[in-house]
Amino acid sequence: MRLAYDDLGAGPAVLFVHGFLLDRTMWRDQVVALEGWRRIAPDLRGMGSSDAPGRACGMGAYADDLAVLLDALGVERTVLCGLSMGGYVALEFLHRHPDRVAALVVMDARAEADTAERRADRDELIRRVRPGGRPPRGLAAQFLAPGASSRARRRLGKMLGRASSAGVIGALEAMRDREDRTSVLRSAARLPTLFLIGGDDARTPRASMQAMADLVPGATLEVIAGAGHVPPLERPDEVTRRLRRFLTGLRPRPAASRRDRSGPREPAVR
Repeated sequence: MRLAYDDLGAGPAVLFVHGFLLDRTMWRDQVVALEGWRRIAPDLRGMGSSDAPGRACGMGAYADDLAVLLDALGVERTVLCGLSMGGYVALEFLHRHPDRVAALVVMDARAEADTAERRADRDELIRRVRPGGRPPRGLAAQFLAPGASSRARRRLGKMLGRASSAGVIGALEAMRDREDRTSVLRSAARLPTLFLIGGDDARTPRASMQAMADLVPGATLEVIAGAGHVPPLERPDEVTRRLRRFLTGLRPRPAASRRDRSGPREPAVR
C-alpha cells in the first residue's frame, strides 16, 4: 500500500487527516502557513494519489497506515488533526496508538457510531456508487456553506473528481462499521484538545461536538462562522489562526525563576 503525503518544515509534528471524498490538498493553506512545525499531510488509502485498497478496510486500517507512515518518517509523537472522516480516523488512532498522540484537534466529526438510519444511508450510497464509479454530484452541495467562495468550490470539485470508486466504497464501509469512540475521549482527560465546527455545517450536529468537548477537561468547542463542513477550505485564514493559537499553547513555557518555580514543567509537545 503506497501512501502519498506532504512533509514540510521542521519541529514538533502535526499530522493532518482529511475527510471523506477529499484528499491532503484540503489542508494546503494550513500546511503552508504553520511554520515552526513539521507539517505532515497524507492521502488516506483509496483517496487522492494513494493506492486504492484491493479489499475492504476499516477505521483500524486507516489508523495503522498513519502509524506506519510516522514510523517511516521517524516521528514518535504528533499533534493529530482530523476533519469529518479524518476525525473518526483520529479517534481510532488515539484508541490504538495513544502514546503517539501529543495533542488532538477534531473538526466537524462525532465520537458516536452511526445510527441504523445513517448506516442505511451509507449502504444506499454504496449501491449508487458501484454502477458509475463516482459519488453523486449532489454531495458537494452538502459540504459547503451557501456563501462559500468560488475558490473553495473549485478546490472541492477537483478533490471530488479524483475520488476512486474503490476508495469511496471502502470509506463508506469503514464509516458505517466504525465503533463508538466516546470512551476514548474519556480516557484522554489530560490530552490538550481542540474541537472546531463550521457555523453552517449541515452534516455534523453541533450537540455531538459539544458532547465531545464536555468529556475532555479544558477542551473547548469553537465555531468558525461562515463555514460549512469543510472550514479549512471555506475559511482557511481563520482555521489557520485558531490552529496556530492552539499549537502555540503547546510550546514549552520559559523556565520560571527559582523564586517562582513550584515544580518541574514538561512541554506538551516534544
